[in-house]
Amino acid sequence: QVQLVESGGGLVQAGGSLRLSCAVSGTSIFSINAMIWYRQAPGKQRELVATITSGGNTGYADSVKGRFTISRDNAKNTVYLQMNSLKPEDTAVYYCKVLTTTRGIEHNYWGQGTQVTVSS
Repeated sequence: QVQLVESGGGLVQAGGSLRLSCAVSGTSIFSINAMIWYRQAPGKQRELVATITSGGNTGYADSVKGRFTISRDNAKNTVYLQMNSLKPEDTAVYYCKVLTTTRGIEHNYWGQGTQVTVSS
């Protein structure tokens, strides 16, 4: 059973930093095609924040480019989101998702979310 456990959220002042972690268990790192961070603010649709592929390629939403960095530790089967220069508009529940392929079948799994609140 694949499980994703997020941590690192909290309350921070504007301009501050947080690092989110998402630990993945129940699947081999070699079956993971991509690890992705999303966020959902109150009253808004969930939006993609950052992606990292198995090859290490990264991508970011325009709103976070230059401020957020996604990385992964294959030994720990964990993906991170370093968030710097936080703004009140970054306030949201942050979710991680992994895309896997097992026996030729694609799956995606979600974490439970972690709250990030940025005060002005």
